[in-house]
This record gives sequence, C-alpha cells and structure tokens, in this order.
Amino acid sequence: MALKISLKPHERMIIGGAVITNGHTRSDFIIENNAPILRQKDIMREQDANSPCKRIYMVIQLMYVDEKNLTTYHNLYWKLVRSLIKAAPSVLGLTDQISEHLLNSQYYQALKLTRRLIQYEEEAIEHVRKATGSLQSYRQSNHVRP
Repeated sequence: MALKISLKPHERMIIGGAVITNGHTRSDFIIENNAPILRQKDIMREQDANSPCKRIYMVIQLMYVDEKNLTTYHNLYWKLVRSLIKAAPSVLGLTDQISEHLLNSQYYQALKLTRRLIQYEEEAIEHVRKATGSLQSYRQSNHVRP
C-alpha cells in the first residue's frame, strides 16, 4: 500500500537516506515501496544531540536511515544505554522496550519511544533546576553560605 506524504513549503524529510527539501509550495509525495522515512519534526541534527537521551535518539535515527553501518550504531547504542542506566536506573523499563524494537529492526517504533525517554530526561532536569533554584533562594533569604 502506498504512503502519501504532504510537505509544507520548505519542509524537509529523509527518504531512504536522502534528505529532501520541499520548494516554495506544498507538495505531495507518494511512496510506493518500503523505505525509511523521517519528516522534519522527527529528524535530529547532530549538533542538537546534546544530552544522553538525545544522543541515543541520534544513534537510532542513524540505524534507521543508514543500514550499512548497523553494527557500529548498535555498539554505540548499547554503550550509551549502559551509561544511562548506570546514571538513572529508573529508565530501565523504557530502554528495555526501545531495545526490543531495535532487536526486531523496528527502528521507527524505537524512535517514537526514545522521544518519551527524552521527555523523561527533560522533566528530570527541570525538576533539578527547580530544586536548585529553591535552595539558592533559601540561602539568599537566610544569608547562608554554600
């Protein structure tokens, strides 16, 4: 069954490893065979992979669009996941689900779950920021030195 994709003006997507940028007007594409496809909202640029979970996303994205180097990407993935689990054991259940998808070559499904992992990471960082901010406010109001 064919897949119809409509791109907004100047929107990008990856089809089978090729980056496509739409022109000035809306365009429709019909994909008639199986190929890895990522819309612009799902594409992570290398410079944006600036946290452990975003690096995991980036590696899975590479697995999805570059099957020639799967062994390299899988090795890097397992190294990143081991490090993440060591730092935050609470992500084990989610990383297990992601890994299961990868072992079954379901890369897009793994990417979708990894977005949840990134959200979890961002929430944890925000929680720490708020706690740190509260501590700093307490110190300042009570004239306590760090």
